[in-house]
Amino acid sequence: MRDNLLERCYLVGMDDVASRLGHNVRTLRESRALTQAQMAKLAKVPRATWANLESGAANPTLAVLDRVATAFQVTIEELIAAPRSEASHHPRASLPVKARGAVSVRKLLPDPIPGMEIDRIDLPPRAKMIGVPHTPGTREYLTCESGTLVLVASGEEYRLAPGDVVAFRGDQRHSYVNPETKPAIAYSVVVIARR
Repeated sequence: MRDNLLERCYLVGMDDVASRLGHNVRTLRESRALTQAQMAKLAKVPRATWANLESGAANPTLAVLDRVATAFQVTIEELIAAPRSEASHHPRASLPVKARGAVSVRKLLPDPIPGMEIDRIDLPPRAKMIGVPHTPGTREYLTCESGTLVLVASGEEYRLAPGDVVAFRGDQRHSYVNPETKPAIAYSVVVIARR
């Protein structure tokens, strides 16, 4: 793959590749609502290197390209590819769903965002799901969309009606319960602490 990548760079001309790289890196960063400094830190590259990448003036090493691709969770080829449409449609059936007993947990984002998880939780009547404690320092935000939901976190009970939100430490033991005879729908946003 590396030879193919280098060959493509040679065939299209380095100036063209550098400007595409700059455009793609800037677009990917902006789509994640992160600053250049935040992305440079995630990619473990100097802030000045990141600015050069986005300006289209950089001639990065493969190691730098690999770090940037890893931070965005894309391939190196995607970083230098011709820009594609700014929008993409993802049918519901294409998003990953996990069954946890009677409860289903569906990812809401087709592309992962480093350090964040956003899920829709469907709880049938009287269903319960045990949460998995995350990395120490992680925060979780739980909102009830419909029905009634009881969150138990470190022995405390929080009863949520539609529109209610509970912010809690996601690194502790927790569970989600639908105490009613109607289905409940909740959304969970987990902000994972960096180690």
